[in-house]
Amino acid sequence: MNRILSKFAGRSFLVAGLAALVLALPAEASVNRSVKIDDGETADGASSVNGSITVGNDATVTGDVTTVNGGIRVGDRSVIQNAETVNGGVKISDYVQARNLDTVNGNIQIGANATVDGDVSTVNGDITVGENTSVGDDLGNVNGDIELTGARIGGDVSTVSGDIELSDGAVVRGNIIVERPRGTSWGMRRDPRIVIGPGCRVEGEIRLEREVRLYISESAEVGGVSGEMSMDDAEIFSGSNP
Repeated sequence: MNRILSKFAGRSFLVAGLAALVLALPAEASVNRSVKIDDGETADGASSVNGSITVGNDATVTGDVTTVNGGIRVGDRSVIQNAETVNGGVKISDYVQARNLDTVNGNIQIGANATVDGDVSTVNGDITVGENTSVGDDLGNVNGDIELTGARIGGDVSTVSGDIELSDGAVVRGNIIVERPRGTSWGMRRDPRIVIGPGCRVEGEIRLEREVRLYISESAEVGGVSGEMSMDDAEIFSGSNP
């Protein structure tokens, strides 16, 4: 099973955790309405089932921010713990501090100069990470594109069918992994496009379990290419784009 799917299969918030959410809601909570934490406010958590969650600027949330059917938005310079949803996107603004960011069906957008101590993952959605943002562990999806603009990823970056682009000196300290599709329908999609832009660095390998369109800048650093392709299969380009 794909690493992202395996992760969500074991996440308590997808099954038992969601039932517990309804039975034991914290102070800042709602079942069918959206929840808002105002600018500068301190809260011990925020939960909803059928609503979105908004955290204002300069707020501090000492617990988790969770919902089932709704998006999560966090304003500039705020501090949260885990942000988790099932059907909705996660949008993190500049200078935010967080632990883990997870969704199943939705995009994840992280602004500039943010810090995510753990991992970032979605099943069906794009992931974009802004300049000078640090993710301490793994980042990945199954279906969706990944764009890292001047970001630093402490673990692996993985996908199955999405494009991956590193630009503006982005760094991946682990591997870039494109996993093999499972099932009959996956084969209908085009080959993913992987771009390692100027000044970017992949300290591990680019591990390919399927063929991709691989472009590596002449000024980028890559620890190697393994699997279904090799470094000889990459197109080396000059300039800002292939």
